[in-house]
This record gives sequence, C-alpha cells and structure tokens, in this order.
Amino acid sequence: MEDRMRSRLWWLGILSGGMFLIAAIVPPIPQPLKYHQFADARAYFGIPNFLNVFSNIAFLFVGIAGLKFLLILRAGRSQVAEVFIESRERWPYLILFLSVAMTCFGSGYYHLMPDNDRLMWDRLPIAIGITALLAAALNERVNPKLGSRLLPVLITIGAGTVVHWHWSEQHGVGNLNFYVFVQFYSLLAVLLLAIFFRSRYTRGADIYVVLTFYGFAKLAELEDQEIYDLGHLISGHTAKHLLAAAGVYCILHMLGKREPLPGKQERPGPRVARLS
Repeated sequence: MEDRMRSRLWWLGILSGGMFLIAAIVPPIPQPLKYHQFADARAYFGIPNFLNVFSNIAFLFVGIAGLKFLLILRAGRSQVAEVFIESRERWPYLILFLSVAMTCFGSGYYHLMPDNDRLMWDRLPIAIGITALLAAALNERVNPKLGSRLLPVLITIGAGTVVHWHWSEQHGVGNLNFYVFVQFYSLLAVLLLAIFFRSRYTRGADIYVVLTFYGFAKLAELEDQEIYDLGHLISGHTAKHLLAAAGVYCILHMLGKREPLPGKQERPGPRVARLS
C-alpha cells in the first residue's frame, strides 16, 4: 500500500512539474480586451452591469455560512472531532470560505467598471480559494501533515500568479500562463486525488459534484452571450456566479454531513478509480 501511494504521489509530482514547465515555456498569453465586454450591461438602481454585480452576493452568503459553521465547530470541540479527525484540517476550509466571501467584493468591484486593474481583485480571492481546496484534498486523501505544510505555500503561489499576471499587463507583456496553470491544474489535481486516493471521511464522492458545478460555471462563462440571447433574463456570466456559489455550498453541505470512516483516523490509503 505504501509503495503504491508513494508511486502515485511521484507521478502526481511529475505531472505538476511538467504542467508548470509548459506554462513557463509556452508564449505568454495576454488578457484579451474583449473579456471585459459582457453580454448583460443593463443598469438598475443606478448600478451598471447590475446582475453581474448583484449576483456576487451569492458568494457572500455561502462564504459567511461556511465561516459560521466552522466557528461554531470551534466553540464545540466535540463537534470538531466529528467533522475533522485533526483540528488543523479545518484551516484550508476557513481560508476557502473567507476567500469566497471576499470574492463578492472583489468581483462586484470589478463588474462595476470592468478592466484589467479591477480584474486583479476579482481573481485574487479565487486563486487563494482554489489552492486552499487543493490543500484540503491533500489533508484528507494523502496526509494531514502534507496538506497543512503546503497550505501557505500553495496560497502564496496562487496569489503570486495573479500579482504576476497584473504586473505583466502593466509592463505590456501580459502573461496569463501561470494563473491559468494554478486555476485549472489545481482543480485537476483535486480530481486526480479523488480518483486515486481514498478519503478518510464519508461523502468523499461529493467532490465530484463540486467539480461538476465548477465545470458548468466555466461553460456558462464561455456562453455568456448565447445564454443571454435565450430571453434576456440572465447572462452566462451571471449564471457562472450562481453555479460557482452552488458548488461552494456543496462543500459546506459535505462538511455538515460527513463523518470519519472507521479505521481511517490514520493516514488514508490509495484506491483505484473508485468513488469513495
């Protein structure tokens, strides 16, 4: 078992290094200016791009709900043991829900007047939240020591890619490569961890629902105009916000329902492409 786990971790590490190398050597990808041209620019109550701005409140609600849940656990230590085998496993989720709540303000600020400078404040909490989710997956499926030690490293890398992208745009050599690497590869890594490593908790398969919501959110973002043209009720980008917030709510629901698996209080073992 230990050899199989070690082997899979090596392959995951090699894949991570390879993807980072690709991001480093491919030509820089600048931020397309048309990205800021959203389908629904309607103003209500004097607020431009109202629905793209207002829909961010979903992130605030679910972020606060997640923080409240975790803080209540902190007050009742017996409840912590029911949700987290080790109390330090709570930290990635605290950072995740805090970053989701902050996304409401960063994304709302951006959509009031979309441009590259404001987009940085939209992307910063997103990058932090995604890397925190990866640390949580490492805690639960590989080793709590590994996820806890990598948490500050992953958050720094995630935030650093956003700062690097913004700096590159300001210097006329826009480079999205590393931000794209962190956002999409982090979620791919979470998926691979779910497939090949057994969770120490029940409801481990809920992560597939979370990733599915995120996938639909990205699809809605790409089909912004097409969704808006269906009836001018809601645009794809507004739908993206709501779908992404629903995915985060699934994480909160998972935490509220799960329990440690019998005999999994120690290091979790690997598995082969099977839902937990």
